[in-house]
Amino acid sequence: MADTEVMRLAEMPLHDPFVVADDGTRTYHLYTSNDPSVSGVEGVGTMVYRSLDLRDWTPPTVVFLAPDRARAWAADGGWAPEVHAWDGRYYLFTTLHDESEPLPVPPPGRYGTPFPLPSHRRGTVTAVSDSLLGPFTLVDASRPTPPGHLMTLDGTLYVDPSGQPWMVYAHEWLQTVDGTMEAIRLAPDLTRTVGDPVFLFKGSDASWLGEQIPAGVPHQLPPYITDGPQLHRTPEGALLMLWSTYEKDRAGDDGGLGGGYVQTYAVSRSGELRGPWEQRRPLVRDDSGHGMLFRTFEGRLMMILHSPFENARGKLYDMELRGDELRVLRQRTDLDGGG
Repeated sequence: MADTEVMRLAEMPLHDPFVVADDGTRTYHLYTSNDPSVSGVEGVGTMVYRSLDLRDWTPPTVVFLAPDRARAWAADGGWAPEVHAWDGRYYLFTTLHDESEPLPVPPPGRYGTPFPLPSHRRGTVTAVSDSLLGPFTLVDASRPTPPGHLMTLDGTLYVDPSGQPWMVYAHEWLQTVDGTMEAIRLAPDLTRTVGDPVFLFKGSDASWLGEQIPAGVPHQLPPYITDGPQLHRTPEGALLMLWSTYEKDRAGDDGGLGGGYVQTYAVSRSGELRGPWEQRRPLVRDDSGHGMLFRTFEGRLMMILHSPFENARGKLYDMELRGDELRVLRQRTDLDGGG
């Protein structure tokens, strides 16, 4: 890394963070949505910060720019980028959307409510590169990777024990009211889906979401948000899914929700992607979420997330696994600056 300028997490714009610890270079790569104010590059896309120690970071490098609307199905968003090594190459997932392209509204009552609301095209795209530093190129500029009639976001890669790759994604509450987590098989080259989506769980399955709702307010008050799925296998074989939602601590005058962003998780003790999934207590509240787990080069398990939701910065935590229970040991304020 030739850059001499040093940045710290407390000063780095950082939403939906994703870390790749590259053993070959002993370098941490921290991917997030492109922010022209720090990258110096205009456009919707993905940038990466790099560090040798999780404390001092290089200024970001842009690794992906979405094509303009004339050359692709969508050109806005650039949310939740993540990079995975697969079959000798690197694959970038990031979510794009086009608010000018409405999706058909499902019939009233389909989800047991007079909703859903109007929705528009949104979904995760797949791009590929031979390098962690890009440039990444879309494998198909004409469509998102999940089914295009669904309003989805935050697709992540999961490879099951048989070697079958899946994309796990959040199905937006605008279509479902009670947001869901779903999965769909991917072709061996990750460029297309195979078969139909598989339902995993819905947002309201997290029973603790209703604990702070005042007396007299219906506990089924919509919406229930799901986003930020990330999968992690425990040494004993259980499957964990980190995910985020909005906690309901009050009802607004318009029926909307108060409360903040929450980092939580679910467990499939069977080890199967299909579950059944058990919802666990939140890991971090305080308007924090969209976290992922990674191991340091010394083998320590850590979680990174963003907080607060607006003007977000990265926060790091030492984590512990006890069986299928995930615990926060401490926030690494020595690395992220605290606050």
